[in-house]
Amino acid sequence: MRYALLPVLVLATLFAQKQADTKPLAEPAAVNPQSVPDKNNLLGLPPLPIPANNPQTPDKIALGDKLFHDKRFSVDGTVSCSKCHDDKQAFTDGLPVSVGHHGLTGTRNAPTVLNAAFNQSQFWDGREPDLEGQAKQPLINPVEHGLADHKQVLEIIRTDPDYLATFQSVFDVSAKKLTIDHVAKAIASFERTLVAGNSPFDRYYFNGKTDAMTDAQIRGFELFVGQGRCVSCHTIEQDHALFTDNRFHNIGVGINQIQQDIPRLTQAFLEAKNKGGQVDTMVLTDKKASELGRFAVTDELSQIGAFKTPTLRNVELTAPYMHDGSLKTLKEVMVHYNNGGVNKADERVNDFLSGGIRPLNLTDPQLNDLVAFMKALTSAWSGSRYANPIPTQAAN
Repeated sequence: MRYALLPVLVLATLFAQKQADTKPLAEPAAVNPQSVPDKNNLLGLPPLPIPANNPQTPDKIALGDKLFHDKRFSVDGTVSCSKCHDDKQAFTDGLPVSVGHHGLTGTRNAPTVLNAAFNQSQFWDGREPDLEGQAKQPLINPVEHGLADHKQVLEIIRTDPDYLATFQSVFDVSAKKLTIDHVAKAIASFERTLVAGNSPFDRYYFNGKTDAMTDAQIRGFELFVGQGRCVSCHTIEQDHALFTDNRFHNIGVGINQIQQDIPRLTQAFLEAKNKGGQVDTMVLTDKKASELGRFAVTDELSQIGAFKTPTLRNVELTAPYMHDGSLKTLKEVMVHYNNGGVNKADERVNDFLSGGIRPLNLTDPQLNDLVAFMKALTSAWSGSRYANPIPTQAAN
């Protein structure tokens, strides 16, 4: 049964310029507990950004839902968007790296689509700026859907009377004038409904309900904004929280194992890119190239091994973790950070490690409290499904 998800919980930036009347970060909001109802599924989220050139409508969202789940848009008829972003697995697939057509595997973990509408860039390396751009790439990636080009998608749609009628109704476009951009807009509109807020943390912090989190989760929150320094990248605002700074950081995952190859890899990657190589193809078909991270997009040496800060909302549901799915549990993630960017304390850190990554000296019970807090970021349920009214707010 599919998630029909609760609207928008967004994590944010808690570098508040501490003014005299600003509440301490680890304390819940001083509000009347009755002022914000627990059934407010937007609790903790900012306004949903919606592009002016792609407004939400019920029919467009329904069309996007159908496209998202259609396996015909793959070379072997087995891969839809939902194969790697499964409704029943918090819109991930539960695998270290995703499996495409004919059992081919890529190099990266499938990030959740939940709250992806709030991302300032898409993919682990940020190579697309929005959901519309993101929706087009997997269709023609050789290890994902595997189609030769987008024309094959359009051919399938043009031979399906139901699709043709719906595209005509939604976009006022004939079969001849239908483009992949129309397809991408519909998929993106559906994905913008996959937003989830109203977690125990939201009720505790934004609604002032001090009993919404357990004692362990409260201690974990205090570590999150204090000694653990997690909030430096997984940010929290005073009125909402997306738990991401939307920036890129080298935290010592993957890149540590290929340090000796970096000079050769960077040169070879740039040469291939200058000859017309596609970034998405190169990073998803070559494990070592994948570890170059944001560098593959920007060509900046300072971005070697850097990947986007993911949201922590619903992180309990989206194991395994990191861009390569190499850490199986939240506890393993905490140990990695506690060691200062290595899985074992005696390992050598990489030369491009982000400056904020250093040993935290947290005890095992403290790590357990941080894990407990991560579980306080799981959105509330409405029966067996998320409640999901259609977001219609326009972007500023």
